[in-house]
Amino acid sequence: MATLPTDRPGSNQTVILNQPSAVEQLHVKVHSPFQTYFDRDALSISAVNNTGPFDILPRHHNFITLLNPCELVIHTVDDTLRIRIARGIMHVKANQVTVFLDI
Repeated sequence: MATLPTDRPGSNQTVILNQPSAVEQLHVKVHSPFQTYFDRDALSISAVNNTGPFDILPRHHNFITLLNPCELVIHTVDDTLRIRIARGIMHVKANQVTVFLDI
């Protein structure tokens, strides 16, 4: 924390500099009709569709896609989770990512 002088004698204005901001995350849920594989916050998720590999980060635009066989890669603050999938649908809206598998 730093203090900057004002134009009045004996008065200080407090200014906070270089405060670390909270890490932005998105909520990711990966599930099939009978099992939930992942349901918590993450930093990013990566997958593959007909266009090729792609990443979803916080504040991504609304998005829906069919997923090709690939390995979903979910990065969290603590670790990286990999889920091998045969097919799926991904829906992204308002920092929420839902992946439906085996449908």
